[in-house]
Amino acid sequence: MPDKLKHPEAFAEILTKNAEMLAIFRYVESIAKACQPVLVTGETGVGKEMIAKAIHKLSRVRGNLVIVNVAGLDDNMFSDTLFGHARGAFTGAEQNRRGLVEQAAKGTLFLDEIGDLSPASQVKLLRLIQESEYLPLGQDEPKYTDANILTATNEDLWQLQRAGKFRKDLNFRLRTHHIHLPPLCERMDDIPLLVDQFMEEAAKALKKRKPTPPKELFTLLRTYSFPGNIRELRAMIFDAVSRHKSKILSLDVFKAHIAREQESRVRPLEPEVDEASPFKHMKDLPIIKQSTRMLVKEAMRRSNGNQSIAAGMLGISQPALSKRLKVQREENQRLKAEKSQRRKATESQRRRRR
Repeated sequence: MPDKLKHPEAFAEILTKNAEMLAIFRYVESIAKACQPVLVTGETGVGKEMIAKAIHKLSRVRGNLVIVNVAGLDDNMFSDTLFGHARGAFTGAEQNRRGLVEQAAKGTLFLDEIGDLSPASQVKLLRLIQESEYLPLGQDEPKYTDANILTATNEDLWQLQRAGKFRKDLNFRLRTHHIHLPPLCERMDDIPLLVDQFMEEAAKALKKRKPTPPKELFTLLRTYSFPGNIRELRAMIFDAVSRHKSKILSLDVFKAHIAREQESRVRPLEPEVDEASPFKHMKDLPIIKQSTRMLVKEAMRRSNGNQSIAAGMLGISQPALSKRLKVQREENQRLKAEKSQRRKATESQRRRRR
């Protein structure tokens, strides 16, 4: 098959059966050996570093993969970390220091959180990419590198560029090739695979028997947006396994985690019209009763009819939701009965006129 991966072993660390992820793997295979700059974007916890490792493996370069998180580095620290320094470059520099660029010779340099770079550091990175040269602190003669440069960010570089915080020329140079990884909420078909793998890892690390997940777990997880993505799911599984005492894994840890996360994201409405309001563009607002019915119906749909999960999504107790559903059923039955009576009355009138 033409869509089959040529080197699946390079992606062994990334568990997925998602079609979009597999398409990304094929793209990675096609560009890896070109050794051109690659920008990897995506939310925190989606696996950007794993993609960088796959590119490094597939590139077949002889050198090492050197990973640097540049977040929080000021310009001097950035230069010293990446380019190194000469003896006497500053107070305390008692000997020459090799920078990480030099350690990545004939290999790959992966710079994470690239959106946090200062303007001065952006200029130096642009020079490194365009000219393959850099200047260690305290040295007049430039050095040259043959390292393949990969970068990653969870920021929107186009937005940073428009705000004047990121250089236009650097933005274009970084994305000679661009890979955007989807968030976990867009690859929910991977949830069972990931849960099974993380339960196995957790059981081994905690020296416990691997528990059995309840059927409701996957329904619950599919209703959650996972702002922390795969990293968050792994932490949830490890926490649940560490607390479990029976054969079946408890849902309580997951429900509590989701409730805390949802509560932390609730913010008060602005005095003016809230920008995130779903009603902003509606000409006629639904009445409270309509809105409530719609919310309950959607929560029950997303939870596959599980009242406990639906109640958690709505921020109410399960008995409160059960009461609302009972009222709605009774009202539906009443409306149905009234409609039937009207129909019978209409038919009776028609017969009398005949």
